[in-house]
Amino acid sequence: MQKFSLKDKLMNDYTEQDESKDISGERLASRLDDLSKIGLTPGNGSNRPGFSKEEKHAKELVGGWMRNAGLNVREDGAGNIIGRLEGKNNQLPAIMCGSHVDSVPNGGHFDGPVGVLSALEVVEAWNQTGFRPEKPFEVVVFSDEEGARFNGGFNGSEAITGKGDINEKRLLKDKDGLSFEKVLNEVGLDIEGYQESRRNPNEIEMFIEVHIEQGKRLEKENLPCGIVTGIAGPCWIEFSFTGEAGHAGNTPMNDRKDALVAASEFILEANKLPGNISESAVATVGRQMVEPNGVNVIPGKVTLFADIRDIHKETRDQLAGEILTLAHNVAKKHGVEIEHQEKIRIAPVPIREEIQDNLEKAFQEEGIRPYRLPSGAGHDAMVIGEIIPVAMLFVRSKDGISHNPEEWSDLADCVQTIKVLKNFIEQMQ
Repeated sequence: MQKFSLKDKLMNDYTEQDESKDISGERLASRLDDLSKIGLTPGNGSNRPGFSKEEKHAKELVGGWMRNAGLNVREDGAGNIIGRLEGKNNQLPAIMCGSHVDSVPNGGHFDGPVGVLSALEVVEAWNQTGFRPEKPFEVVVFSDEEGARFNGGFNGSEAITGKGDINEKRLLKDKDGLSFEKVLNEVGLDIEGYQESRRNPNEIEMFIEVHIEQGKRLEKENLPCGIVTGIAGPCWIEFSFTGEAGHAGNTPMNDRKDALVAASEFILEANKLPGNISESAVATVGRQMVEPNGVNVIPGKVTLFADIRDIHKETRDQLAGEILTLAHNVAKKHGVEIEHQEKIRIAPVPIREEIQDNLEKAFQEEGIRPYRLPSGAGHDAMVIGEIIPVAMLFVRSKDGISHNPEEWSDLADCVQTIKVLKNFIEQMQ
């Protein structure tokens, strides 16, 4: 069986024409390859849960590359790795850039690491050209973005921003029954240090994150990268439609209170609402439970979850309101009871227009057609964006596949994105 080599696959279609004079595609491919070997699954995927020994190993490896690039490196109490390049004027707030290296179980090799290594490659390019930024520049590796360990992520970025209820985190347990505190202890961290990781927002001017798109828009536009206009905030609502279970053969069609028929109409009609409200709004029913779930039994109860998102709070909340109204109207029509419970409502993070305009200028200077698109998924930038301005760049994803060993972004696209990133950061000096 041939040994898995991410570097070989990345370099296979990479040509001298793709290479930049100061950004090394081969170095980027080698580092992505080195990270891919940590937590490599039998299916050639990635398995580095947050606060695992694998994630810690990956962060230590990146920390070593940071030191070799001349950065002052430290680990905070949440396990975030921060490499700082001093600027000409260290009294100015820093530009921060990075992402994460943890993964979902059997995930891909690009989600997270591309953002971390893109930030580091900017420093490597500056070292080659002798450029020194006016403002300090920080490369960050956030802990536990994906949330595979506790079914809820962003623990590293929440520590830096001071977001998240520490008492709620104390109650978290992983699949093995280990508490949040115990899991921290296993990788040399503790609750007290986690709480002390909060940064003064005045220390950071802006956070920039490079991430794979996890969608097909850039691929359809035939573009290597794009400008993110905002990060959608999710609102999750649990609905329960309760009718009457009955015998499938003996209950006439005109004498039924079928909870699944009501739920089905709700799902169909809810799918039509987002397009009437906002171009970037979406609504999904991705999970439902039918009771009693028998072949010959009329469904008596259906519980389902609606995931409602938009990059604008007003339209997201409008959509949530219309979906609530729809659920009650459908229930009344079918003579069933309806209950709902809101599970989460996280504020969207729109990205400032002037930041998008500056990114557009960087695209034009690098000879790439600027293209703007929303992010439907959450990222560390969403958490950081609650307290300081953020910018995001997406790298084209092959077939839009993500959280899967087949996840792929071409090396040439990654290098093009780093060129834009470097140009943009230099504009900010």
